[in-house]
Amino acid sequence: MVEPEHVLVTGGSGYIASFCIAQLLGEGTPVRTTVRDRARETALRASVGKLVRADDRLEVVIADLHAEAGWHEACSGCTGVLHTASPIPSRSPRNDDDLVRPARDGALRVLQAARDAGVRRAVMTSSTAAVAYGSGGRSWPFTEADWSDPGARADSSAYERSKMIAERAAWDWHAREGGALELVTICPGAVLGPVLSPDFSASIDIVKRLIDGSLPGLPRFGWPLVDVRDIADLHVRALRVPQAANQRLIGAGPFTWMEDIARVLRENVPEVAAKVPRRRLPNWLVRLSAVADPVLRGRLFELGKQRPVSADKARQLGWTPRRNDAAIIDTANSLLAQGIVKPA
Repeated sequence: MVEPEHVLVTGGSGYIASFCIAQLLGEGTPVRTTVRDRARETALRASVGKLVRADDRLEVVIADLHAEAGWHEACSGCTGVLHTASPIPSRSPRNDDDLVRPARDGALRVLQAARDAGVRRAVMTSSTAAVAYGSGGRSWPFTEADWSDPGARADSSAYERSKMIAERAAWDWHAREGGALELVTICPGAVLGPVLSPDFSASIDIVKRLIDGSLPGLPRFGWPLVDVRDIADLHVRALRVPQAANQRLIGAGPFTWMEDIARVLRENVPEVAAKVPRRRLPNWLVRLSAVADPVLRGRLFELGKQRPVSADKARQLGWTPRRNDAAIIDTANSLLAQGIVKPA
């Protein structure tokens, strides 16, 4: 694939999108990005501006995943699309459709507009939620050949099901109607890394709650982790490397239990070490606590389950992510630097 002349990044105010935009601009590629509301443009430019000069090479247009309007114009003239926009809830919705419909239908709107505009390649952000859920945990790694089961509701939430269904729908559409458009999907683990503003990814709460004193102990939760800078690099790499065409790529490092994240924080971020809990909470106590905590209650299916993944396929494209420890430490330090968490 030749160097993209102009790239569309959807959901420009999102966490991953901001770093994708910054990397593309830093490499000299003009970027167009979408927001639902023009009022978000100032904050978007401020966030990206912390990483790279966001001048007239960054164009901001209006388009909403819930509506057709604006997507053809957004894709027009672009040779590549990074579709990073997707709803992420602060708590599980009452109805799956509140998440599934905009995730699935929004992805299809973007892909159809990209095909019709003659875009060469679209890279869509999925998740390891679409890879490793539905059949419980296991000790050996999940790979791109694995698919989560949206029918297994005891081992997923509406968020996981929205990612499963949206990615499946994208590949099914591509097989039927994609034409010359190349598709790549990226499946990140829990995304950590530097925070640019108080509007950050839900995954950042993993570290935030460990260092702000709000957790009395360590529930037996864990995730495959990845730094946002590395997942942005994988998106851009997937846009440009020829052999990435029509591939599914996992972007994540080793699976890490919450107690190991806590240990890294205590040993490397002394300003908050006193706040970081030390004792593991027994599963029965976590379940009891979940009675009064709807967010925790919605994640009980994760308790004690290990879901390692393999990023070997992405590494074959030259992707070299940083260590989990570095991502954890940089997340905590940026939360402190932004004033989102106060020192102990």
